[in-house]
Amino acid sequence: MLDLLASEHFCDLSPRAVWAILLDEGRYLCSVSTMYRILTEASAVRERRNQLHHPKYQKPELLATRPNQVWSWDITKLEGPMKWSYYYLYVMIDIYSRRAVGWMVDCESSSLAKELIEQACQQEQIEPDRLTIHADRGPSMTSKAVAYLYGDLGVTKSHSRSYTSNDNPISESQFRTLKYRPDFPPRFGSIQDARAHCGVFFDSYNGEQRHSSLGR
Repeated sequence: MLDLLASEHFCDLSPRAVWAILLDEGRYLCSVSTMYRILTEASAVRERRNQLHHPKYQKPELLATRPNQVWSWDITKLEGPMKWSYYYLYVMIDIYSRRAVGWMVDCESSSLAKELIEQACQQEQIEPDRLTIHADRGPSMTSKAVAYLYGDLGVTKSHSRSYTSNDNPISESQFRTLKYRPDFPPRFGSIQDARAHCGVFFDSYNGEQRHSSLGR
């Protein structure tokens, strides 16, 4: 009876509908209540069709034993002068030292993300097969342009699990440090204002900021 209820012909129908169809065909196998009892015992009352099971992705491990071994990057919105106007801050963080190895304020674009990564790698003189870059699964992070760049530079890519914001904690922590400062404005008057503010912040962040997670 369970095989019949789970068959392609009946898997989307209620037990009462299956019972009625079987009667129309001249077959009586059991009562409706018995069908429900059989399905309940098999934990198949709600859904009998074979379900697609998504694989469980392992949480990425962001560990570094030296500078320029693992970088983390992300994008955050900065409020513009008017409602619904935004600038986008891109930041690349070295997780060993917590130093910002690259940043820019502009619109959100995979070409700009590519530019940021290229500039940071050139500035830090990154050699092939020595660096892993971690990011979430935003469109700029998973774009083909960025993926091809990683291949050209010999960089290993790492991504957060889907819909899991805490898989990129270092970048998220850095954004909180920026936005929770007393001098952080609710809105920026222009993109030049945003760039000037971030320039002062990152000079201080790289030169003076203490990081409790590093014990200093």
